[in-house]
Formats: sequence, C-alpha cells, structure tokens
Amino acid sequence: MVADFASLQSLLATKEIIICCGSGGVGKTSIAASIALGATKHVGGRVLVITVDPARRLASALGLGELGNVPRRIDIGAVDSDDPGCHGELWAVMLDTKQSWDDLVMRHAPDEATAFRILDNRLYHSLTARFVQSHDYIAMERLYELHESGHYDLIVVDTPPTRNALDFLDAPKRMAEFFRGRLLRWLTLPYRVGGRRGTRLIEAASRPFYQVADRLLGSRFLHEIAEFFLNFQTMYDGFVERSVSVERLVADHRTSFVVVSTLENSPLREAELFTAELRKRGVHVGAMILNKTLPGYLLDADGATVAKQLLEDSDGLASLVAPGDDRTARVMRTIAQSYQNFAIVAAREAELRAGLSRESHLTIGVPARAADISDLDGLGWISVHLFDNGSVA
Repeated sequence: MVADFASLQSLLATKEIIICCGSGGVGKTSIAASIALGATKHVGGRVLVITVDPARRLASALGLGELGNVPRRIDIGAVDSDDPGCHGELWAVMLDTKQSWDDLVMRHAPDEATAFRILDNRLYHSLTARFVQSHDYIAMERLYELHESGHYDLIVVDTPPTRNALDFLDAPKRMAEFFRGRLLRWLTLPYRVGGRRGTRLIEAASRPFYQVADRLLGSRFLHEIAEFFLNFQTMYDGFVERSVSVERLVADHRTSFVVVSTLENSPLREAELFTAELRKRGVHVGAMILNKTLPGYLLDADGATVAKQLLEDSDGLASLVAPGDDRTARVMRTIAQSYQNFAIVAAREAELRAGLSRESHLTIGVPARAADISDLDGLGWISVHLFDNGSVA
C-alpha cells in the first residue's frame, strides 16, 4: 500500500484531530502527549491533548499533579530551550464526566428551570456517575465542543483501551437510539398524554414493579425516572443533531486515527484487528506507532561480529584484564550471549515492522526507554523518535 504521508509531521500538518488508540499497557498516553508536544515544534499553532481514559495518566506523563475539565496551558520552555523552532503552544485537558454533563444540560435545556430539574434529579446523578455509555458519549461531545470552539489548530485524543474504543466511537449513535427506545416511550407515555390521570394509571398497571422498586430504591422511584426522561427529552433534537455532527467529524478528512501498539503478540493482534475495523468503518488510519521496540543497532552486522568475537575470545581477553579470575570471562560471555539473544529478537521485530509497513499508511518505531515517562523531558525523548524516525520500518 502506498503511504499517504511520508512522516508524522506531514500527517499532522493536514489534520485537525488525531485520535490515538491502543490496548492497555502499550504507552498510548505517553505517545499521545509526545505527538502533541512534537507538533508544537514541527507544525506549530495551538495544540491540545485531551485524555478521555478514566485511568488519568496524562497528568503524570506531563509531570503535573492534576488536570481538570478546563484546558490548561503547559510550559514547554524547558524542552528544547536552545531550539528556536519550538513556536507552538501546548494545552492539556482531562475529561470530567460530571462537569461536562452539567455543562451540556445547561447549554441545551430549553430553559433554566428545566435544566435545574434535570441537574437535581437523583437518576441524573447515577447516570452521569455510573453509566459507562454516559462517559463515552460525553467524551465525544466534549471533543466536538473543543473542536468547534476554533481555539486549537490540532487536537490529540488519548482514548480508552481498544476493547472500549469502539464503544467510545459508537456512543453518539447509541445515545440517540436509547432516546428512541421502546422502554423510554413506555415509561413516559402516560405522563406525556395523561397528566395526573396518566400517573394514576401507570401506578395501577405497574404496581408490583413499583412496590419492589419502592422497597429497594426509595419512594417515588418510578416518578423520578419518568420526570427525568420527560425533562431530558426536551433536549432530544439537540442530542440527535449533535450525534450526527460528531459522527461526521470522526469520519471527516480532517480527522485521522493513530494506532499504538508494541510488537508483543497480544497487543499487536489487537491493534491489527482494530485497524481493520476502523478501515471497515471508512475512517482514516494515518499511522501505526510501535512503542518499546529494540534499538536498531542490534541489527548492525559489525555489532554481531564483535559479540561473536567476545564470546570466542572471552578467556583470552579476561586474562589480560584480570589474570587468574574466571569471573571476568563469565561476565564477558554473558554480555555477548545477551547481545546475540537481543539481536535475534530485534531481527524478528524488524520482519514484523516490514510486514506492517505494507499494511499501514505510516509505521513508526519508538525504542524502549529504561526510565518511566513522568515529565516533559521524557515526552521530548519520545517525540524525537516519532518525528525523526519518519516511516522507517
């Protein structure tokens, strides 16, 4: 497959949203933050990185104590301070599900009284706190809102692990389908058409259910459900309209997906399946980033020769360094054998990467780093490999 883009820089220069996906434990949050940091230098403009992953690792990756629902500018002056090319702004935000829902209600309720009736309802608090789909939906809603604000030239999104990422993408459609659902119509129909008489009818018709619900959840449970959804349905048209807009934005040419993986069997297989699913949906997959790869020098023929000689001549070399001490020879042999073993794994990785480069538009390898990523220096180190690596497979 002919690559759409020759480098990550060229990909970012033509996109407004980059959605980073990957299984858990592959370093997806660090990669997303590093892409955003590198974009400030190589592309410029105002770059926002947003995490919708409840694990909340972005603040740690940026070396911050915390992040909130309001975008915060990150001081990147210490990163590449000697390089005058760093001319962008880096911003970061972490999704606060409850606050984002409250803001959504206040924006789209037909009037203030309806908004406060929704916000004060017990079911609303349970929905926004515990209902998984509510987190997925409001994440997409928040992304759409931030994009439509026009404040940012590029938004990089750190998503939940891939097993949940499709739920994240499908959330707008599912939320709209829920508000069209038969159960919701059954719960609210008597209230919509019968007024007080309808209330009495539903109490009589569903008394066994109502009595059980009353014992488990407190009085007026069914009333609160109906009241909540009646008020919430006043925002239905806005929900459907926004859901369609969000779906269009994800499939738009301005949006691209970056799939992050390691070369271990399980995450790589998951990444390949997810990439195939994304393409089936017709969205743009711009790159696959292979994190924690072995360094390229392990493939060097001269290095292999040195390791072989060290293994064969360890006794002679050890006698020159520490005569009569066989421990030195054992250490040399261990080092040489370890190098050879790593070289075998590196060769396998190179074959895998070569195969993936024929399937993915752009394949980029980032070598493993001994230290954890916990500050901008660590992100800058990853960024160098992302942007200088090009499409090397």
